[in-house]
Amino acid sequence: MAARKDIDGSESVPAFYGKELRWRREAAGLTLQQAVEGSFYGVSYLSEIERGQRRMPVDLARHVDQILKADGFFSRGCEDVRNAKRGAHAEYFAPVAEAEKRAQVIEEWSNALIPGLLQTEAYARAVIHSTHPLDLPEEVDAKVHARMRRAVLFEDPQRPEYWMILHECLVRQPLLPLREMAEQLDHIVALARRRRIVPQVLEWSSAIQPFLGVPLMLMEFGDEPPLAYTEGPFHGQVVDDPALVKRYCTSYDRLRAAALSPEASIAMIERAAEGYRNGQHQV
Repeated sequence: MAARKDIDGSESVPAFYGKELRWRREAAGLTLQQAVEGSFYGVSYLSEIERGQRRMPVDLARHVDQILKADGFFSRGCEDVRNAKRGAHAEYFAPVAEAEKRAQVIEEWSNALIPGLLQTEAYARAVIHSTHPLDLPEEVDAKVHARMRRAVLFEDPQRPEYWMILHECLVRQPLLPLREMAEQLDHIVALARRRRIVPQVLEWSSAIQPFLGVPLMLMEFGDEPPLAYTEGPFHGQVVDDPALVKRYCTSYDRLRAAALSPEASIAMIERAAEGYRNGQHQV
């Protein structure tokens, strides 16, 4: 049995909340299994909340309050913890940023922007300036840094398997000055050469484009159901209905089959990057 890990409640608001949850559960003489009985959540879910790694849903907070006779403590603190974990991410995206850390497989289709996990700082800053033009400099910096921190998962030995499909327009039409766009494409190629990601490109001429106007992220986990996520510039939606997620997965598989192979895709991205470095922009 793995050694029980202590929780440092001073580390963050979620860690403090989780430590209190564990203390009250153990003081009541309950196991994790006993604490979640009667709820829709599993043992690993509650354990991750206790370790400050996951947000507490309101319905689970109410259940825990009742089981532990906590007089509404966890329900009252739930929103504070949710806000603390959100950080600089938009509220609708915060659960996705957390889920990335637990995912075993991440698959993305991107039709309008390079995926956030792959963006360079220059690209991220350009996107944020475009979607939030009135943000103060410190707000922009916080959002950029939060996006850069997400990419740390590629350095983890237990990193997820990451596949992504880019529409060809993202390679051919620069969002940045040519030198910076070359650096963005170089970054993608470098991750692919290090076997951190598997990129594919869907060509303009492809006959199948089921998500032409909709980006998509799919995530698979070891001990929880898969998720789908799609978004617009100012909103996002997590899809957890198994039947809908399965349909998204099937469509994504067709999209992947229509895209260029990873090897041909890397070659296309490299050629585009070289063209940008030479001051050329060929559509």
